[in-house]
Amino acid sequence: MRQPAIYIPHGGGPCFFMDPPADDPTRWVAMEAYLRSVPSLLPARPDFLLVVSAHWEMPLPTVLAAAKPSLLFDYYNFPPHTYRLTYPAPGAPELAARVRGLLGAAGIDTGEDRQRGYDHGIFIPLKVMFPDADIPILQLSMQAGLDPARHIEMGRALAALRDENVLIIGSGLSFHNLSSLGDPSAKRPSELFDAWLTQVLCAGPVAERENHLAQWAGAPGARACHPREEHLLPLMVAVGAGSGEVGRHGFSGRIWDKAVSAYHFG
Repeated sequence: MRQPAIYIPHGGGPCFFMDPPADDPTRWVAMEAYLRSVPSLLPARPDFLLVVSAHWEMPLPTVLAAAKPSLLFDYYNFPPHTYRLTYPAPGAPELAARVRGLLGAAGIDTGEDRQRGYDHGIFIPLKVMFPDADIPILQLSMQAGLDPARHIEMGRALAALRDENVLIIGSGLSFHNLSSLGDPSAKRPSELFDAWLTQVLCAGPVAERENHLAQWAGAPGARACHPREEHLLPLMVAVGAGSGEVGRHGFSGRIWDKAVSAYHFG
């Protein structure tokens, strides 16, 4: 039995815990349904969740090693009740040591943080996926500079955890250009980039996948979808942890008519 590595869309702010938007009541429905379905797609209930969120960057890959992390409400101008959400999932200090050991063995220096809370790239999607909040979570930061090859390397170093019943999750969004969400002209670039990403991950030769991803910015529509790539980089960790396995298209949907996808490896 081996857990997969997955890249999920975590939505926009606390979107799954708000009234449906008046202009598009179904905007988040399909994405929420996908997130809710994830546990049924796993080979077993995970013992731990190792999550890389688009909302934490550090000079070195850093583990959140607190035993009982708080929540970090790092979204703005949303309804008051969304700042009272709870998700009391325990931390995983024991897994933190294991992760630091694996990364260190791969020549990757790491850091540790015992004060930070789970950001919304963690608690918002996981509150949908695992609503009982009873699986310990270890959050791992991205590394400043957002080098795709480095994050693939990080994932590769952590792949062994999948055989230890750890679910590895990259939490981001495959289209993340907030300034063009409402711009109809961004629809076509989103479709081109989504098609390229799906081809590389799910249909192209696995041996060439990492080279393609390291040069993702040259793909059709890439920079129109990601002016800054922090929401794409968690995918690279999932790919690295995928250990050369062909990807599967876990979710295909749209927000503001822009293509968005999730991918599973293993």
